Formats: sequence, structure tokens, C-alpha cells
Amino acid sequence: MIIDGTSAAAIAQAARALAGGQLVAFPTETVYGLGADAGSDRAVAGIFAAKGRPSDHPLIVHVADASSVPLFASDVPAFAQKLMQAFWPGPLTLILPRRPEMATAAAGGQASIGLRCPAHPVAHALLVACAQAQPPVAGVAGPSANQFGRVSPTTAQHVAAEFGDALLVLDGGPCRVGIESTIVDCTRGVPVLLRPGTLTREQVEAACGERLRSVQELQGEAPRASGTLESHYAPQARVRLMDAKALQTALDVLGPDARGIAIYARAILQTRSAHVLRRRMPDDAAETARQLFAVLREFDAQGVRLIWVETPPDEPEWEGVRDRLQRAAAG
Repeated sequence: MIIDGTSAAAIAQAARALAGGQLVAFPTETVYGLGADAGSDRAVAGIFAAKGRPSDHPLIVHVADASSVPLFASDVPAFAQKLMQAFWPGPLTLILPRRPEMATAAAGGQASIGLRCPAHPVAHALLVACAQAQPPVAGVAGPSANQFGRVSPTTAQHVAAEFGDALLVLDGGPCRVGIESTIVDCTRGVPVLLRPGTLTREQVEAACGERLRSVQELQGEAPRASGTLESHYAPQARVRLMDAKALQTALDVLGPDARGIAIYARAILQTRSAHVLRRRMPDDAAETARQLFAVLREFDAQGVRLIWVETPPDEPEWEGVRDRLQRAAAG
């Protein structure tokens, strides 16, 4: 059931549901999340069951502000504090050492926990109401509100299409960022990028005053984190990344017989088939991120078998979009 997330009564209803152990979908600036009380292992188990997600694949816990971090994290390095000051509320998740007694199920059994303070006003209002609920909900575990491995939702309608009317969905309008948060591991003494997003490496490094490492640079196994599996964000149709020349060659080879194909590209391409669906990819990385998942869902709704996407530019601001498309193509 979709309810108006701008209504105080709806926020109160959703907070009561979460405090009572139920699932609630809510908007963030990145994508819609499927929320449960992070402090209740039973409630969190409902997320894994609803999504078909492995229980050892950790969830991100959403908090109202940085004051809630010590409830979940046993240590917050200085560079992590700088990142919170610079980007919270916003599309940044920090992986921190977890208090052993907190959010075991949400952490996938790991000794670390992913924390984020979302910037969306509906999400913030919900988190504040949860903290004031009886019993209080200190944090809301909230992976993307879709079936595991599939395209993330950026509207309330996307969520309803995935889970039906039984799920309470707070409608906060279309998500303005459109792809999931940047994830930085803060458990190994230096900042390590686990998942790119719309925040660039340069922005993160400037804020924390340290070079952002990659997982490959450091010894030891990185903490598991949301959205880092090789195959993820995949529509029903098969995704293939190609440069503009390869796209045009493929269309020329198929000629007028091309069917069941959708194309998302910046380049102007020619086709002799009236059956090829086309959407132009924006030249701007932020706008592409904003619409990417909605476009993939739109193509799926049209029943195409193949989605051909022009490979995004190899530039820092496109890293998050490239990551999502590479994982979608791996599916």
C-alpha cells in the first residue's frame, strides 16, 4: 500500500509499523529502501526473506544523524568522522567496527556494520520518528526495495510492482540521485573504496585528507558490503555494454530484422528496423545516474530481450554509473 510520505500521519504510521517488527519501504535520495528495525534480528530476517537475499550479505543501517553512530559502531576513525561531517546527510555509507551486541543479523554476522544518514526529507522524518517510538528504533536496516540482484527502485510505484499491496510504502517521489551510495571501508586504518557512487574519489579524498585505497591494494579480505557482488542490478533482459562503433555495426548486421532490442546510448545511431527501442543517454553523469534504473525497468516493461548500452566515458564522475552497468551486464 502506497501512502503519502509527506504526511505526518503517514510517517507516524510507518514508524509504528517498524517499531512493531514490520517491513516498510521508504525513499532515500539514492534509491528506495526496504526497511526493518536494525536492532531486531527477527525483523531483519523479514528483509532477507522478502528479497530472497542471502542472510550473510550485509545490510546498510540508516540513522537520523551522526549522534546515533556510537550505538552501532565501537570505533570511528578520525578520517571517518571527517567524511561524516562532509557528506552526511548524503549518499555515503561508512563501514565501521560493530558493537558485538548490535545489529548482528543486519551486519550479516560480520564484525563490521555499514551506516548511512540519508538526505531525503521523508527518510529523515521517518528515522526521527523511529528514534522517538516506543520501543525506540535506533536505526533502520534498509537495502534496496527489490528482489535480490535485480534493478533497484527509484519510485514508490517500482516498489509496489516488486512486492504488491501488502507492503507499506512511503511515497517520497522519484529519487534525485538514482544509484546507491558510495561505500567506504573504515575498518583497516585507511579509507578503502568498496563501491563507487556519485561521490567521486577526488571528493572523498579531499574531505578526509587521505588517499582512497582500492581493495586490491591491501592485504586481507575486505568486509562484505551491499551491492558488491559481480552480478547485480540486473534487469530481466540481457544487458550488453558496447562502444558506439560496435553498436552501429551490430545494428547494421541485423538490419530490418532487429527485434526485441533496446538501446541506451549517447551516440546518434542509425537502424533500419522500426522495432528497436531507443532512449538517449544524457551527456551528464549525474542525470544518467538519476534515470538509469528507471530506464532499465522501462525496457523490461516493454518486453525486450536485449538491452544494448553505450559504455560510459572513462571519467571519474561516471565511475558509479559504469559500476552499475558492468554488474548488470554480468547478470
